[in-house]
Amino acid sequence: MIRFNKPYITGNEMKNIQSVLNKGRMAGNGEFTQKCQEWLECEIGCGKALLTTSCTAALEMAVILADIGYGDEVIMPSYTFVSTANAVVLRGGVPVFVDIREDTLNIDETKIEAAITPHTKAITVVHYAGVACEMDTIMAIAEKYRLLVIEDAAQGILSKYKGQPLGSIGHFAALSFHETKNLVSGEGGAVLINDTTFQDRAEIIWEKGTNRKAFHKGLVDKYSWVDIGSSYLPGELIAAFLYGQLISCAIIDKARMKVWNQYHESFAAAEKYNKFRRPIIPQEISHNGHIYYLLLPTASKRDQMLHRLQDKGIGAVFHYIPLHSSPAGIRYGRTCGEMDVTDSVASRLLRLPLWGEMKEEDVQTVIRIVQDEVNYIEENVLSE
Repeated sequence: MIRFNKPYITGNEMKNIQSVLNKGRMAGNGEFTQKCQEWLECEIGCGKALLTTSCTAALEMAVILADIGYGDEVIMPSYTFVSTANAVVLRGGVPVFVDIREDTLNIDETKIEAAITPHTKAITVVHYAGVACEMDTIMAIAEKYRLLVIEDAAQGILSKYKGQPLGSIGHFAALSFHETKNLVSGEGGAVLINDTTFQDRAEIIWEKGTNRKAFHKGLVDKYSWVDIGSSYLPGELIAAFLYGQLISCAIIDKARMKVWNQYHESFAAAEKYNKFRRPIIPQEISHNGHIYYLLLPTASKRDQMLHRLQDKGIGAVFHYIPLHSSPAGIRYGRTCGEMDVTDSVASRLLRLPLWGEMKEEDVQTVIRIVQDEVNYIEENVLSE
């Protein structure tokens, strides 16, 4: 079986973990937490970075900072992971789903204004597959209507929009270091705060609603409960593992992009014959090779391809079930406009194995079997 994903282990992770064990301080916000946060602030150029236990936790913090409450609306794509919407619903807010673009599969920026109501407080964008949304237009809309922008950059670390790192553009951003991402810590994430007016409160929320940070800085003589918050910061062992990944990011990125580019070049001919569509990367965007997907012409051909690849030992998978049509999405959210692209993409998208340490022979095996099977399906499966 050629598995769908396998984390790239650099060798630095265990050295860092042993260092933490030797020092005997495993609680959060220690030496490696600080190193990771400084790295993110430097490399991404965000105003403030705080490690979290997950990207879900980072999104929840961003929604709290955006002051989302009962009945407040947040515009977002439906083609995303449930945490994008759950963070809003947990505060009593309403996710408002709009359609995605056919090219990048990101939120369609031309659909956003029609979804704005007096209850709208924020826009959450999702950089699908590490490919940037059209941020200039989205930020201009946000400024026009005085809305906040949250970047769900779970898949976007090391990607850029017009030379600007993802996570540094919106008012807030959330990163993921889940084991399926490019840089990993098993579970883990980070919230990025680019608007300086929110940074002090972010640290309070991060520290369970206390002013503990101010206490350690000597700004108060004791710390106490001053705001809402939760246990969002991860333990030091997780941060130690993550730092080993961050400092090796160039190696990991290069390895992933090699596989991504091999797929992309090899499948160009089949795309010309309309057997499937490859990912589209706009010219002004640089991406991180997070996902390589194919869009089959119909849902039945996608399903046939998925089953046939899995039968041949290829760990191919589909992706999101659109939130707008899920039971909780219908219950807690609302939809603005038609969702034709979202529904079509969700039924036709297939993701291929992609990880940095894939052997060359495995990459070539995936390419060969995909080409063989798409030819078989083209000849034997009737179009819908």
